[in-house]
Amino acid sequence: MDQLWEVDILPTLMDYIRIPNQSPAFDPEWETNGHMMRAVQLAYQWCKDHGPDDMTAEIFSSPHRTPLLILEIPGQSEGTVLLYGHLDKQPPLEGSWRDGLGPQNPVREGDKLYGRGGADDGYAMFASLGALLLLREQGIPHPRCFILIECAEESGGPDLSYYVTQLQGRIGTPELVVCLDSSCGNYEQLWLTTSLRGIIGGVLTISVLTEEVHSGDGSGIVPSSFRIARTLLERIEDHHTGRIRDEFQVEIPKECLEEAQTVAKIPGFDPFSRFPWAPGTTPVTTDTLTGVINRTWRPALEITGAGGLPDLGNAGNVLRPNTALTLSMRIPPTLDAQTAGKTLKGMLESEPPYGAQVHYQEAWSVTGWQAPRFSSQLDSTLQDASQHFFGKPAIYYGEGFSIPFMSDLVSSFPDAQFIVTGVLGPHANAHGPNEFLHIEMAKKITLCIAEILANQAR
Repeated sequence: MDQLWEVDILPTLMDYIRIPNQSPAFDPEWETNGHMMRAVQLAYQWCKDHGPDDMTAEIFSSPHRTPLLILEIPGQSEGTVLLYGHLDKQPPLEGSWRDGLGPQNPVREGDKLYGRGGADDGYAMFASLGALLLLREQGIPHPRCFILIECAEESGGPDLSYYVTQLQGRIGTPELVVCLDSSCGNYEQLWLTTSLRGIIGGVLTISVLTEEVHSGDGSGIVPSSFRIARTLLERIEDHHTGRIRDEFQVEIPKECLEEAQTVAKIPGFDPFSRFPWAPGTTPVTTDTLTGVINRTWRPALEITGAGGLPDLGNAGNVLRPNTALTLSMRIPPTLDAQTAGKTLKGMLESEPPYGAQVHYQEAWSVTGWQAPRFSSQLDSTLQDASQHFFGKPAIYYGEGFSIPFMSDLVSSFPDAQFIVTGVLGPHANAHGPNEFLHIEMAKKITLCIAEILANQAR
């Protein structure tokens, strides 16, 4: 496995990092610029060059939808396993990376491979097929495997449910679904994600004038659109504590609270130090258990973009006519996103202060996910794999981010077991500057997946 990653996988993964294939939500011209197809063709060619002879590989596409890479590998036992990853990337954040690094500049430093998309989620295809190559090399039976690698996950996964419906006959009915797009609390054991928060978001626009006016002339008479925005946000979030209104809260299941307690007691586990704090800043809470629960089961609001605000160098003494804010709210795993989105819109638009024009345009809505409980057999397999390759037990815990396709797959395959894991550990910083893939973690996860597939065949 070490040789496979060092000699065959990492050079191609570096080539993938060099391709600026942003997800469609961040690159409206993705079809014409061709970067997405370049990334898919690179992955497809690697699979053709390294995959087993009986593997079927195909780039599946439909008009105006992102391409889908399909790999079908026959098994030597009954049953089907579906494995998932994605190739689209978040925006590069040019200028934010530290000296010597960059989003399209793959740099290896020890066990870390820096560059956008390596950990989120370019490695997943290589790990999925790599696990099967290991089993084939050693003559160990595995089930039939169907690998789906999509290209719109970072845009909310608008194409995957369509493709899964189109391919349902070819996929069959998997007994196990493996997703390699999640995180880990450390790089010392196998982490299994048992829940994912959902997400709702959109653009809130407040307009008070039709054009700018002199601030000395208008202030005190014309209300500030920014102050109105602050007032509206207070309807959702307590600015003192960050607590979100009860309409967006849920009762946390007992077993999930128990998982959080187990995670909080792991020696050396620290959910706070993984973030690049500005000097002097303190976290919302210093209690480890509360931090784990906040991050996985409680809603939280962030303003991820703004409009109507000029650059600092062009900020004259004017009263601006409007303010626009991009809202991103993580919601609990079991809260219905469509209902939450309607509630959010109603709270923001009703009875606008000063009769200002207030409009909230929803941009995305993804319901979270809670995993079915592991069977005793799968639980034993996961624990054994973690002990064999890490020397420590596997950890089950909730995750704070969203994977859009999970709720769709649960609906499509309600009887399947789900394994959700990944390499995004402390400081890996997916979506941000200096994103890196922890190479040794990727190797060990590949080994764990191989053992899971082998046991599934047994």
